[in-house]
Amino acid sequence: MENKQIMLTDEGLLKLEQELENLKTKKRQEVAEKIKVARGFGDLSENSEYDAAKEEQAQVEARIVHLENMLKNAKVIDQDEIDLNKVSIGTRVKVYDEEFDEELEYSIVGSTEADPDLFKISDESPVGRALIGRKVGDTVDVDTPGGVVKFKILSINK
Repeated sequence: MENKQIMLTDEGLLKLEQELENLKTKKRQEVAEKIKVARGFGDLSENSEYDAAKEEQAQVEARIVHLENMLKNAKVIDQDEIDLNKVSIGTRVKVYDEEFDEELEYSIVGSTEADPDLFKISDESPVGRALIGRKVGDTVDVDTPGGVVKFKILSINK
């Protein structure tokens, strides 16, 4: 994973940088304080608070390393270079779902930013993969776990 290029929007880059900064400053201090307090409880061999604090410390440090690797391999999508003639990472695409007779709008993002609840779908997801490279007016069949879904692309925006 360390060599895989991570595609990010400006917003996604900012969120990762903020999380990393928070972990390095606030969270590290909080965990260090928990360890210090737990040490005061005596015998470390039978001290569940100490064990829990050390486990949390390990998780924080692992997340810091993970975020640093992601940021090292990040490629930020240049909004000025986005081609609105086709669906790509960084675009918002409005589609018509033929089965449910409804319009949906998705933001196409890299896998680290995906959040289906906010209609941010990864370029690696079944829907994202089917839409990438398509143009307004195209009809796309998407293989999903629930069956094939037909989308007609209505518009592509930033």
